Amino acid sequence: MDRLGKDGTVITFEGADALVDPVLLASFEGWNDAAESASGALAHLTTAWDARLIGELDPDEYYDFQVNRPTISVDVEPGVSRVTWPTTRFYAARLDNGRDVVLMRGVEPNMRWRGFCEELIEACRTLGVQTVITLAALLGDAPHTRPVPVRGTSIDPALRAKLGLEPSSYSGPTGIVGVFQDACTQVGLPAASYWAAVPYYVAQPPCPKATLALLGKIEDVLDVTIPLGDLPDEARAWQDGVDELAAEDQEVADYVRSLEEAKDTTELPEASGEAIAKEFERYLRRRDEGRGPLGPS
Repeated sequence: MDRLGKDGTVITFEGADALVDPVLLASFEGWNDAAESASGALAHLTTAWDARLIGELDPDEYYDFQVNRPTISVDVEPGVSRVTWPTTRFYAARLDNGRDVVLMRGVEPNMRWRGFCEELIEACRTLGVQTVITLAALLGDAPHTRPVPVRGTSIDPALRAKLGLEPSSYSGPTGIVGVFQDACTQVGLPAASYWAAVPYYVAQPPCPKATLALLGKIEDVLDVTIPLGDLPDEARAWQDGVDELAAEDQEVADYVRSLEEAKDTTELPEASGEAIAKEFERYLRRRDEGRGPLGPS
């Protein structure tokens, strides 16, 4: 499946001619990816769903390699090395329900953002993508001891009603996630975005608890069960580690306690009704499939 780029080059998608009602899940490393939570979710899905690489963008058009440097690795055969360039890659996977998912894993570009988004929109058209879901993470005043808040937004009224999302109300500087969402809106491609809030006092990657929270939203959107592997254990270990760090610093412990109190006060109604129902449905689905409960979220 070929697509003619604006510069006359042909971008080829391999094995993507018969995708069934594909939805695009996307994340970008960089400003939109606190503690690498969103890119971690896409990496997990690529492995869990045994997704296959179907295409990638030419990195020379969009990346400054002195900022986002390529990496070099040596293969098993001595003396044989390989250079991996930072770019945006497309993977495809077929779910158990017969639907296809396109996973777009990228790095926030350093230049030509409008051209970059035009490339992505054209790729969506070529692949027959019907809906775009972007995953992102930001640093916020969220206590590590509570479920990771994930806010879902969309400009599209129909998609908001279907997925129970909020209207987008943010004003201020944005990253490539915001620009890509706007590009989708301009061409009438339904798009939504899920943002996980990572405690800013533990901003270093990874944050498996935030990754789990984002994966939970994808389960709800696609009505599937995602194999989680070691992620629940890693999330528990992460929280235990942060607990230990807080216990060693009284100022941090006091701050965490104030965040907990504020969180419990402002979100008490959220602890009932639809939120509990969704979590219980997810638990039952995992139990019925013999995979155990979701673990911390």
